[in-house]
Amino acid sequence: MKFQWTLLLGIFFALIVSVFAVINVDPVTVNYFFGTADWPLILVILGSVFMGGVIIGSVGLFRLFVVQRKVKALEKENLQLKEQAHIALQEKNKVKDEPLKKRATDSVGETGE
Repeated sequence: MKFQWTLLLGIFFALIVSVFAVINVDPVTVNYFFGTADWPLILVILGSVFMGGVIIGSVGLFRLFVVQRKVKALEKENLQLKEQAHIALQEKNKVKDEPLKKRATDSVGETGE
């Protein structure tokens, strides 16, 4: 459901930007560091929206990459801790079983006499 709302909001935003861009078709002067040029305002608006989308998408991909690396590290740590807990549990069970085995062998030795 969240994806559907995101898609609808994206389509709505694209529609608003395209209508705004089509209404503004007058030529404007764009100043660069090295000179100026006359461009239709529609191209300036659409180019700005496109560049904003590229920047936001790049930031989102970077954050996704960082989170995936963190998840992998935490999964590896979780696996190591589970292995340590399993080993500790086995050692604890061995310690509990040893007195029982000793008592069992002692009682067998007593009854065998």
